[in-house]
Amino acid sequence: MQIIAFKIGNEFFGVETRNVQNINDIMEITKVPNSPAYIKGLINLRGNIISLVDLHLLLEAQVSEESQNNIIILGIEEEQIGIMVDSVQEVIEVDEKDIQKIEASKHQAYLKGIVNLGDKIITLIDINRILNP
Repeated sequence: MQIIAFKIGNEFFGVETRNVQNINDIMEITKVPNSPAYIKGLINLRGNIISLVDLHLLLEAQVSEESQNNIIILGIEEEQIGIMVDSVQEVIEVDEKDIQKIEASKHQAYLKGIVNLGDKIITLIDINRILNP
């Protein structure tokens, strides 16, 4: 399978490319009162209103010097969500058998596993769990 790798803080994460619909620069965000802290707000992408998730907050990742410069629009069936990332890195081919399960943690529900590429470890995000917690 192919994944798109991106940075959040000092860590590398990835999502399957089949779920990626768009990659955009940061854009105007409309705040939503009384929403969970990890919901940054709403964006308007070509007439579609999309919820924007701050993965720094959802995964309790360290905030880096690089601000959140990109939004990755993800979709499964009719649902769409945007995730804010510091930077998009590359597209990588990964064999399913190379995905290692991770130890239980508070945020494991959102994570699919890890891939060790030698020079970096990429944590795979389960987009289904973010869309349907």
